[in-house]
Amino acid sequence: MADNIIIRVQSPDGMKKIPSTKRETAAAFLKKVAKEFGFNSNGFSVYLNRNKTGEILSQNKTLSLLKIKHGDMLFLYPSTSSGEKMDTATPHSSSSLPSLSSSSSSSSLIPRSSSAPQVQEDEIDQYLAKQDGKIYRNRDPQLCRHGALGKCVHCVPLEPFDEDYLNHLDPPVKHMSFHANLRKLTGGADKGKFAALENISCKIKSGCEGHPPWPDGICTKCQPSAITLNRQKYRHVDNIMFENHTIADRFLDFWRKTGSQRMGYLYGRYTEHKDIPLGIRAEVAAIYEPPQTANQNSLELLEDPKAGTVDEIAAKLGLCKVGWIFTDLLSEDTRIGTVRYLRNKDSYYLSAEECITSGYFQNQHPNPCRLSRDGFFGSKFVTVVATGGPDNQVHFEGYQVSNQCMALVRDECLLPCKDAPELGYAKESSPEQYVPDVFFKDKDKFGNDVTFLARPLPVEYLIIDITTTFPKDPQYTFTSTQRFPIENRDILGETQDFHSLATYLSQCSSTSFLDIVSDFHLLLFLVTNEVMPLRDSIGLLLDAVKTSNEDLAETWKKSEQWATIEQLCSTVGGQPSSSLGYGAMGGSSAPTSSSAMWSCLHCTFMNQPGTEHCEMCSLPRS
Repeated sequence: MADNIIIRVQSPDGMKKIPSTKRETAAAFLKKVAKEFGFNSNGFSVYLNRNKTGEILSQNKTLSLLKIKHGDMLFLYPSTSSGEKMDTATPHSSSSLPSLSSSSSSSSLIPRSSSAPQVQEDEIDQYLAKQDGKIYRNRDPQLCRHGALGKCVHCVPLEPFDEDYLNHLDPPVKHMSFHANLRKLTGGADKGKFAALENISCKIKSGCEGHPPWPDGICTKCQPSAITLNRQKYRHVDNIMFENHTIADRFLDFWRKTGSQRMGYLYGRYTEHKDIPLGIRAEVAAIYEPPQTANQNSLELLEDPKAGTVDEIAAKLGLCKVGWIFTDLLSEDTRIGTVRYLRNKDSYYLSAEECITSGYFQNQHPNPCRLSRDGFFGSKFVTVVATGGPDNQVHFEGYQVSNQCMALVRDECLLPCKDAPELGYAKESSPEQYVPDVFFKDKDKFGNDVTFLARPLPVEYLIIDITTTFPKDPQYTFTSTQRFPIENRDILGETQDFHSLATYLSQCSSTSFLDIVSDFHLLLFLVTNEVMPLRDSIGLLLDAVKTSNEDLAETWKKSEQWATIEQLCSTVGGQPSSSLGYGAMGGSSAPTSSSAMWSCLHCTFMNQPGTEHCEMCSLPRS
């Protein structure tokens, strides 16, 4: 028993105690260390001293010969060339989120050639990077004293980040566009040679060798800097536009019928917003409603097994997920259809919990950027709230949260307040996590600027508002005039099945086949239904909808897959004989047989032919 000893081994991830004996060889002891810390046998080195002297080699000498005694501390350092950990090492729970946040004015003198990776930016970013971006002005007849070909201070083109010009627009623009901010950083004599966008990190830097790991030690090298919240001067998206009112009306129908709140993902594309220099607009073409539970005051998202498929189908249609939308509506007078004006300057515009959710979504959808060493900076993911306006009508308000908020959310430093939705709370440091100090500036009762600790924190410092609009002339990516049921609305009795598909087709019998299938929810049903999924064979139809090509749609209509879909629709019954007028060969389908099984309109149970009442719910067939 006297031979048993305990050796302390300190690493950048913490200290562990390794049981051993005096007669144990160094090679056997190093194997224990590798197993305990989760390293490969050659992925680390162990030293007698903190300054990496006195390395313990894998040899047959005993620990007593190496003068290692009970209670001694050794120092482990991962190898730089082969320091790969084994699969047993567990990462931090928030390390899977991308590192994507920055102060509104953060830039450092790091040459882009050596620090910025080769990044594939979005198409809209590549397009705007090639534009001139300058604001051209006509010759002022009163102030300009030069000829038609001359220029002076009154008519020379302005830079896209000119604050005076933005403030005099109608309405004034509080935030310059992100690409205007890039022009500001990359302008000047050096043409942005040393401009780089730095992402904020609220975590302790790993690998600091001069002290024990947190909570036993910390230094200025590894300690994250304190954060002073500033209102961000730019925004990644300058306008949100729904293609038509039908998209929003169908989304609001759920609240109108149930009184419960609703959430959905916005699918669309990013285009140029010409009202603001180098601006970006998020155009919404469809809303996908994931599985969720909701009531009048709250909603909860559920796991969505179809999320990846929806993104894949949207990508093939030339769309991407541009944001999310949720309702916060409370009826005031049902007779005239008014709603309460809840969100205003006296309450809040976004609650702290909603800001944290927005920051989480923005971290999930980072913005590729060539000026960032990480390859990403900020996000174009937007938040839309359907709520009551000053006129007690439904208004759509658009927001994003700042890059500082994204960093606080990503590193799990921000919490909501239970009784005050307009206030957030910066976490305090604990033995498990170091949290940097977060400050914000405000004016006291004497009008002086005072710095406050963000416990609590007004969320106005984290919010960026975005104008949300509808076009004068409606646009339609999906041209179907009929409405196929929206997914995950079983509580309303709106189910996506072949009976609803048969009913939908019966209503569209007089239109072209391309218009029939040009419905986002219908295409998702064709791909994700469990009876006849068309995930591997619908590519041609998606191309037809994307390009509005009637010939491609007609070609796919003659496929075996569509013939099978029509046969399944005829099996469920309950539709006119002309409902399947677009058969696989282009001719009219045969009338539905009276001897076929029929689906109950009330509970969708499949009943045997010849019965007039549902065997499940006992309601009449008609």
